[in-house]
Amino acid sequence: MTSFVGGNVGSWRVLRVDPVIGVPLAWISRLEVTEEEAHPPPGNWVLRGVTALDRYATRAERSLLEARQDSLGRQSATSAALIPIRKSAAWWNLPPDERRAIFEERSHHIHPGIEYLPAVARRLYHSREFGEPFDFLTWFEYSPDHAAAFEQLVERLRSTEEWRYVEREVDVRLAWDPPSPATTRVPR
Repeated sequence: MTSFVGGNVGSWRVLRVDPVIGVPLAWISRLEVTEEEAHPPPGNWVLRGVTALDRYATRAERSLLEARQDSLGRQSATSAALIPIRKSAAWWNLPPDERRAIFEERSHHIHPGIEYLPAVARRLYHSREFGEPFDFLTWFEYSPDHAAAFEQLVERLRSTEEWRYVEREVDVRLAWDPPSPATTRVPR
């Protein structure tokens, strides 16, 4: 279980917290990403999720993603985005094969992401099964030189049929700014 702890301490400095759809998250100035048990500081928040196999990716797509993706925690990747998403009941009421068809066959979610690898590294965390306020937490890391490419990726993904099922999305942008230079990033 990974926790994203929003408050006034943490290794990531918050640049902005933008509600895209639905209820916003409370403003925070810092974010810590940890695999330790975490509780929200007063007036702030913690989002939790676990990594798992991608639900809609085929074995071939997963292999392609793994072959092209660079690891998280790269020295040059000092920009990040945490994008928590909750989809509608209409999405979850669809049979899995129909969700897959919307996700990849019609929205082409995986293939645009592959185009931006390895410049943008990402990790998906699942939260729905734990009663969290979001279904997915997507963590992206990239160098400031690739910020425009990241914006293009996000714009492309938000213009798909799949995104019509999103009922809550928040976009948290961050800069690596640890209180101690020896701080390491988690998760790796």
